[in-house]
Amino acid sequence: MRFIFDVDGTLTPSRQRIDSGFEQYFIDFCDDNEVYFVTGSDRKKTIEQLGVEIYDRAVRVYNCSGNSVWEKDVCVHGKTWHPGPDLYDELIYIMMDTKYPYEFTGRHIEGRPGCINFSVVGRNADWLHRQKYVEFDAKNNERVMIAERLNNKFPDLTATIGGETGIDIYPVGWDKSQIALMDFEDCSDVYFFGDKMEEGGNDFTLAEEVIKRGGQAFAVTDYEDTWDTLLAINSPV
Repeated sequence: MRFIFDVDGTLTPSRQRIDSGFEQYFIDFCDDNEVYFVTGSDRKKTIEQLGVEIYDRAVRVYNCSGNSVWEKDVCVHGKTWHPGPDLYDELIYIMMDTKYPYEFTGRHIEGRPGCINFSVVGRNADWLHRQKYVEFDAKNNERVMIAERLNNKFPDLTATIGGETGIDIYPVGWDKSQIALMDFEDCSDVYFFGDKMEEGGNDFTLAEEVIKRGGQAFAVTDYEDTWDTLLAINSPV
């Protein structure tokens, strides 16, 4: 079997390092299985969350939704994209329109290879500020509305929900599903795990491709759910 994993929210708590107990289990799992990672984050952030010991055990890591592809410390594929000023202007208008009642924390727009990440609360937010926004977003569906606004205004771009507070924005087709075109034409032996598989989530399009190509996709709620599912898959009958 081949296993593809989202990282943030699937293998680790959001924006945090992998749980120490799960880490040891997962190191052994990577030694016994063919493992790939696909994440909206860049290589540096992914190593901060998983550690280099796990990162380097993957056959390939598809950072930035597959726009920056790594084999250990070698970048084997990369794309660049420079958004136009009209998109930045729209993101500023969105910041002005938000009904989020608490303080912003800075670094609202983060450029990555082939995409940008946008966060109303800001990527500098600590745990408390992130939870404030998570609660606000759960009640108001702000990120869903922002993504719809961007997708309607910029038909050549795609905006999807990523992580707990962010929105990933990239050219149409530059999402996680592109890795199926790179390396997974036949998915009959593929299991894909992600926490944002609902329509509009940044795991949705890859899940569709994996299923269409004969594989299986598992929508999980957190790393513990992933852990339980892997134990069930690998348990003797």
